[in-house]
Amino acid sequence: MFPERFSNLPAYAFPRLRSLLDAHAPGGDVMHMTIGEPKHAFPEWVPGVIADHASEFGNYPVNEGTPGLLGAVCDWVKRRYGVTLDPATQAMAVNGTREGLYNAMMALCPETPGCKVLMPNPFYQVYMVAALSVGAQPVFVPATRETGYLPDFSDLSEDILNATQVAYLCSPSNPQGAVASREYWQNLIGLAEKYDFKVFADECYSEIYRDDAPVGALQVAHEMGADPERVMVFHSLSKRSNLPGLRSGFVAGGPESIKRMRQLRAYAGAPLPLPLQHAAESVWNDEAHVVENRRLYVEKYNAADQIMGNLPGYTSPRAGFFLWLPVEDGEAAALKLWQETGVRVLPGAYLSSDVGGQNPGKKYIRAALVAPTKEMERGLTRLRDCLYA
Repeated sequence: MFPERFSNLPAYAFPRLRSLLDAHAPGGDVMHMTIGEPKHAFPEWVPGVIADHASEFGNYPVNEGTPGLLGAVCDWVKRRYGVTLDPATQAMAVNGTREGLYNAMMALCPETPGCKVLMPNPFYQVYMVAALSVGAQPVFVPATRETGYLPDFSDLSEDILNATQVAYLCSPSNPQGAVASREYWQNLIGLAEKYDFKVFADECYSEIYRDDAPVGALQVAHEMGADPERVMVFHSLSKRSNLPGLRSGFVAGGPESIKRMRQLRAYAGAPLPLPLQHAAESVWNDEAHVVENRRLYVEKYNAADQIMGNLPGYTSPRAGFFLWLPVEDGEAAALKLWQETGVRVLPGAYLSSDVGGQNPGKKYIRAALVAPTKEMERGLTRLRDCLYA
């Protein structure tokens, strides 16, 4: 029987979008700016690595990740953040960050009556469903222009903080492209230490940025001397390396937390096939393609600024690959844009939750900057001329 706590879940964002738009004809050739599916080329040598290890499709994969893959992951963490991890005890391969973000809650959040899970609003939908899956109450903390598009967890009451088991944070953030500073992470990890909860840091956009590399949660926790079990970080090759179909990411954190996640995965996980693990190992070991990928996104940031920069309320993203654009009503704007131009964008309300009759995404649309630059420029020009003329 479907658990009662799931009975009032809203439809997932993209089925909602299809219901909104698909009964209407597009007003031009269709341009997709909804889903964050990277379109830049992935490293050309990846299929060769898979082919070289194709015979291993005949073997059961290693559940937690091969020693080679985990070694490559921990080497990358050391290069990127200056933090030394033990591959045998402090990292685990996952099928992209979504699986890790969900299963971490299942493995690490006890089903305690009245427990709460903090998350930004707007938010990645898996945070909410993961919390509900363990009987926790999601607490949606506004991430608005007034808060720098990051949630102000310190503004919560002591009653809420004392009942908190986990806080989710995405930095760089989806959809706004905001980046948590070192001070922000220090404050959040300090709260977690004081009130004894875990921080689940979703850092899947960490390698797509405009200027300086975003600081990482594990990095700051290490600098602070925080409890090693306090912070779990989640990374993926989907955005960094344009390999969303590889379904390869990792979670890293304290040995006890990783032990519990590995135990759950032994029963309920779906490990990455061995040839794909070998490919992921090679991809984590290469940085040249990441630098080139980032250069292409910086070109897109600059193009978006040229097209949209004079619009009232426009905020140029510091990182990630979305524009979070203010409108009068997100659903109405998305429908108008589709009917008049054929451009598809996502209403911001579909990424947010109503709290006290307010939805912080209602007056926004999200546009993805993943298409080739010229196509993206055409889409943004149509969007601007349709919605802001």
